[in-house]
Amino acid sequence: MRSPAKLGCDGVATVDEDFLTLLTTANEAQIPVVLANHQDPGDSPRTVARKARRLVSGYVWSRSAYHRDATLLEPIGRLVEQLAARQHEDGLYDVGNLHSPPDTAFVIQDVCVLYALLDVASPLRKTLAGIVRKAAPSLAAGGVHTPNHRWEVSAALARANHLFPDRRYAARIDDWLAEGIDATRDGIYSERSSTYAAEVTNPSLLTIARLHDRPELVEYVRRNLELTLYLLEPNGEVDTTASRRQDQKEIREVWWYLTQFRELALHTGDGRFTTVAKSIEARGTGELGDFLAEVLERPSLAATLPAAAPAPDDFVQHYPSQASARVRRGARTATIFGGTDFHEFPVIASGLSTNPTFFKFRHGAAILDSVRLAPQFFGTGHFRADGLHRTGPSTFKLQQEVQAAYHLPLPPELRTSGRYELTPEGRFYSSMDFGNRAKQYRSLRTAVRVEEMADGFDLTFGFDGDATAYAIELCFRPGGTLSGVDAVDADGNYQLVSGTGSYTVGDDRIEFGPGNGPARVAMDPGEQYTYLGGNLTPDGLRVYLTGRTPGAQVLRIRA
Repeated sequence: MRSPAKLGCDGVATVDEDFLTLLTTANEAQIPVVLANHQDPGDSPRTVARKARRLVSGYVWSRSAYHRDATLLEPIGRLVEQLAARQHEDGLYDVGNLHSPPDTAFVIQDVCVLYALLDVASPLRKTLAGIVRKAAPSLAAGGVHTPNHRWEVSAALARANHLFPDRRYAARIDDWLAEGIDATRDGIYSERSSTYAAEVTNPSLLTIARLHDRPELVEYVRRNLELTLYLLEPNGEVDTTASRRQDQKEIREVWWYLTQFRELALHTGDGRFTTVAKSIEARGTGELGDFLAEVLERPSLAATLPAAAPAPDDFVQHYPSQASARVRRGARTATIFGGTDFHEFPVIASGLSTNPTFFKFRHGAAILDSVRLAPQFFGTGHFRADGLHRTGPSTFKLQQEVQAAYHLPLPPELRTSGRYELTPEGRFYSSMDFGNRAKQYRSLRTAVRVEEMADGFDLTFGFDGDATAYAIELCFRPGGTLSGVDAVDADGNYQLVSGTGSYTVGDDRIEFGPGNGPARVAMDPGEQYTYLGGNLTPDGLRVYLTGRTPGAQVLRIRA
């Protein structure tokens, strides 16, 4: 593989040498790590394929210190042979799921890249071709589990069809595309996950657009990247609060988006995308060496980017489709969220948004990762709003009503010898035929008004209904110093009894309060969740404010 000299449709674009140097250095750092554990028996086929890709990238790249390094050939060969040996007869792999088309698609994408990068004289190409030819028919006939799987499988088929044309591959891509792309007009995919957008959906759509002649798919990626501009934190993290996947409670960084932002900057001329790409390169965090293979396969990605333009840093963005809002004023940002699926599907499961965090705030390095609320009300658990209502330019309302029933005797005509249907009550199951019983309800209505102030936010909590206790939980990112609060235990739990507390990291500070009394109230994650032994306690420094319903309480959060 030679270094690209001239790029672009007219051969006039220049190469971004700093970008190539960054990827080269990052890949060189990956190679010793791979060599040290390339025969790990615990590796999944996806991990094996990615390790092989890292080694091959360095081996074929003329600028790498590992270029044509013969000591890489044996490890690369072992990894490729392992990929061949672990295929089932139908060509599929087990990766958690058995005989899994979508997990196999991840592997095949990397295998196709390996095939493209290696010299035509390499004996490994025959093995790699055999892997692709064995797997692709099953990808063209098999199924998936999640929305993003459709696009990963289609991208793998587009690569297979590009190398080894087969009408079955193109037909299955068209079948999946005919279902429509699962995205709103403002760029939100149905899984609402920055992880899966960055790692799976966007790269897959770009591959399909390029290899299956569907240029209209690029627009979905452009919209998603534009959305991402408003989900970015100043330190390069991407807000994931609204996600329906496991990243809804994780910290994710924007480095996954590097080549997407570069490609769309080059495609659209949008200087904001240039700014984000360059900020990723400047931070240098993440596995940036993984992108070297993409650039070696498609040298145009290394072209000099359009002139940078400022990314948005002063806005209020409301996304009704996922009941969320983002507010940014320079180094100060906030997330407001009321879009959990818990009201329609009151369970914790993959593919559902159930994160009880409804507010986040940060001021520079001082980060309030989570604000949550839990009343002591029949084990119904955390407050999860039933939507987000914008009531003013910078004012939002979250609300929820929960009910718990006492069940009255069955009507005489439905009484039997004592054995009744095992039915759900809403929180638990019992042989009580709950659906046919009259009920007496206890209820609690909660509303949270979130209002932006000049230097922060006011969160006004209003409670109406039965008298009970509640706890408000503020969870701060580890690494800072709390003051004005009382330590409850040695596990990172504190309470603000009165006055104002603060959290400080360096010169950045968040103040919060006032406290509302010394009563200790435990956070109630909910009867279903505690029965399963789950844990909804967020990681960090947790400060609790308590109170009793009915009534109101104002929590002031200031930078």
